[in-house]
Amino acid sequence: MEKYLVVIQKSNKNYGAYSPDVLGCVATGKTIEETLQNMHSALEFHLEAMAEDAEDLPIAKGLSYYLSQKEPFAESSDFITNITVRLPQLV
Repeated sequence: MEKYLVVIQKSNKNYGAYSPDVLGCVATGKTIEETLQNMHSALEFHLEAMAEDAEDLPIAKGLSYYLSQKEPFAESSDFITNITVRLPQLV
């Protein structure tokens, strides 16, 4: 199991989410809860595809890492949380 940082942003009609640790993995939803559920599924699917392709799985760096960086990783209006996912076994 691994906890990945997730940033949720409000748009005009819905919410969008991404993980700064897992580039290219995004999700949307009508509510924050739906967006979190969709992001959980997206993370599991994305990581499973990476494992099937024998790619190195991204390391979850955690909030303190991103806060220590010079470049901001989120806006002040964003929601920040963690999603715990079961890591697939590398093939």
